[in-house]
Amino acid sequence: MASTSPGYAITIRVDAPANGHPTSGITAAVAAVGANLTALDVVESHNDRVVVDVTCDTIDADHAVIVTEAIAALPDMHVRKVSDRTFLLHLGGKLEVVSKVPLKTRDDLSRAYTPGVARICLAIAADKSDARRLTIKRNTVAVVTDGSAVLGLGNIGPEAALPVMEGKAALFKRFADVDAWPVCLDTQDVDEIVRTVQLIAPVYGGINLEDISAPRCFEVEARLRDLLDIPVFHDDQHGTAIVVLAALTNALKCVKKSLKDVRIVINGVGAAGTAITRLLVLAGAEHIIGFDRKGAIHPGRPSVNPSRDWFMANTNQEGFIGTLDEAMKGADIFIGVSAPNVLSEAAVASMAPEGIVFALANPDPEIDPLIAQKYVAIVATGRSDYPNQINNVLAFPGLFRGMLDAGTKKITDEVLVAAAHAIASCVRDEMINESFIVPSVFDPNVAKTVADAVRKVAEEQR
Repeated sequence: MASTSPGYAITIRVDAPANGHPTSGITAAVAAVGANLTALDVVESHNDRVVVDVTCDTIDADHAVIVTEAIAALPDMHVRKVSDRTFLLHLGGKLEVVSKVPLKTRDDLSRAYTPGVARICLAIAADKSDARRLTIKRNTVAVVTDGSAVLGLGNIGPEAALPVMEGKAALFKRFADVDAWPVCLDTQDVDEIVRTVQLIAPVYGGINLEDISAPRCFEVEARLRDLLDIPVFHDDQHGTAIVVLAALTNALKCVKKSLKDVRIVINGVGAAGTAITRLLVLAGAEHIIGFDRKGAIHPGRPSVNPSRDWFMANTNQEGFIGTLDEAMKGADIFIGVSAPNVLSEAAVASMAPEGIVFALANPDPEIDPLIAQKYVAIVATGRSDYPNQINNVLAFPGLFRGMLDAGTKKITDEVLVAAAHAIASCVRDEMINESFIVPSVFDPNVAKTVADAVRKVAEEQR
């Protein structure tokens, strides 16, 4: 997909002759190779030479090389250095610990640490529930991964997963003032993951499981929910499902269709696909066909695991066994949580009028959104450079904020539905159109609205 992204932004430092308007030549060269120039700054100036920082968004790492070479090929131009702005942002990590209390005098130290802190320890020893009142526990979430299913990158391990978990923790703080911390585990054994999280749980008010591959993620979450007295939430499952239901609620309003009546095709029935399907069924969807790498999920397929058994029992009641393209004929909705470019243009063209396509594979979706837009009413992706971004940050900060404030442990189906409806409600009916079915991730009302809805349901179910 040939679109530039800030995720591939570079700054090229160029030594150029002062005469002949060098910046014009640089601007033309950048445009000629399809990059998006975002800044051009003269950082040094001499009688005969200037040094210019050229900042632009590129398509990918290979495209960044092409842009650099195009500038270097200009007469008398010398490229001094190329800086990848995304790598620069991550230097030294994205998180830090900041004290909430002053530590300027002996008195401060005596209260925050020894001897005063001993009194707090004894109070908690006498009543462990006081940990929530007197420590960071009431506002802290562990972001736990084993690095086995990171973004679209796959099984890359705990060290390589850390930048994602840091980013997740930063989002918690930015959008809901929740203090979160990455916990990247060097094991992919279910028993070891469960036991490790159980051992560290006293520090935290909630556990956010992240990027753990299916089907192990289902067992890890289920066992931890039974063992712990704090909320446990696998965001790849439920966060995605919440935002999909929210977006679909408004999309169906836009095209004037009912969830009960529409035909839905889901490609990808791992963690996210299964959770999306569960929530859609709970919300009233009755006609769903799911696909994995082997084809349609139908009652005749052999049993693989409990989550797949549920899928076979609750979807595709007609027993459809054809191809994805065949299932798309007359379908109202396609939801992809699978792999790039698996959906053909012909398949989208064969959908029912006023169709809806959610192509959520990231960073490259199941079909180019610009192609899908030729045939359907509404297109959503997981990308930030297209309208209707299905982004979990709309869900998890507010959900945990609400659960922490409620002080309860159980994240029920009713909580998930309440969160989805809260997100959908942030786009008022008079605001809904084909390019605006979910609120902006920067809408300050979203996290608060979700938190309020979640807290209310959680407290009612206490």
